[in-house]
Amino acid sequence: MLTINVAVLLAVIIVVRLRRRTEARSRNDEQVTVLIVLVFGVLVAPTAFGQGVADVVGQFATGLTEAGR
Repeated sequence: MLTINVAVLLAVIIVVRLRRRTEARSRNDEQVTVLIVLVFGVLVAPTAFGQGVADVVGQFATGLTEAGR
């Protein structure tokens, strides 16, 4: 039996949707893309990969705030 990881499937859908030209997108199309990206973020966040991304972004934000002082 073949199993499909929902997060991987959403990542593929996001890439396909974002490859389209900006002029060809309607307002509803953009809203659906944002919703898909949010669901993808919720699915990836509790994983080890998601935690690693959160750590990197946190360190980057800390570096930016300290550089501004």
